[in-house]
Amino acid sequence: MTASDTHGPLGRSVAYANRYDPTLLFPIARSIGRAELDLGAMLPFDGVDVWNAYELSWLDARGKPEIALAEFRVPATSPAIVESKSFKLYLNSFSRERVGSIDALRERLVHDLSAAAGAPVEVALLPPARFASLALHELEGESIDGLELDIDEYGPPNARHLHANGAPVAETLVSNLLKSNCPVTGQPDWASVQIRYRGPRIAREGLLRYLVSFREHAGFHEQCVERIFVDITRHCAPQALEVYARYTRRGGLDINPWRASGGTSAPNPRGARQ
Repeated sequence: MTASDTHGPLGRSVAYANRYDPTLLFPIARSIGRAELDLGAMLPFDGVDVWNAYELSWLDARGKPEIALAEFRVPATSPAIVESKSFKLYLNSFSRERVGSIDALRERLVHDLSAAAGAPVEVALLPPARFASLALHELEGESIDGLELDIDEYGPPNARHLHANGAPVAETLVSNLLKSNCPVTGQPDWASVQIRYRGPRIAREGLLRYLVSFREHAGFHEQCVERIFVDITRHCAPQALEVYARYTRRGGLDINPWRASGGTSAPNPRGARQ
């Protein structure tokens, strides 16, 4: 099996289509990354992958270009993720496509992306008239990045740094130092991560060392967040846990996986780095 068989157009030179083509979407089975985590049949988390697209344009019925920002929500229970470069190519294929209305465009996006992911995908489109309502919101929580530490371990992820003890607490911790690498191209993926939990107090020094140990790790965004969730669950035994990573954009897309032990809903706060 070649790289193109498993990762679609990622890592290959491809021509950009300018006419609508849903076959450009390339699904990748979530089971590939989850097999390494030994999760079994029952997932230990709920979750969603929140995608934001900043380079969406199409033609109206008279041929005039239109633009919008788009938010996509792919449930973590979907059989597949959509490979990000194929997603960009698909969105670009609307650039010369005439669509009768923004609602018709949204319906087409919902249909195609749900078919690729194997589960219903939510789509919201924000037209330019509403751009002024956007604001930057950093992840809520207490930063652990100012801890004075000597660190010399940058991969692979080392969950042995994680430990917790003492009376249960409820707190939210944030780091802007998460970095991993694309498993196909080797390009860096930069992120801020929020860890909200209730349970024995997690040692902050160990948590920061653990997050930094992803620095040379090769893994897709969704896989990295699920690994963080599983490792914290296994080594710190929280009673409740949420892990949310906000990745910087590439190719006009940012990917923000959220995994939680409860069924709450993920917000979509665009930070300064995005």
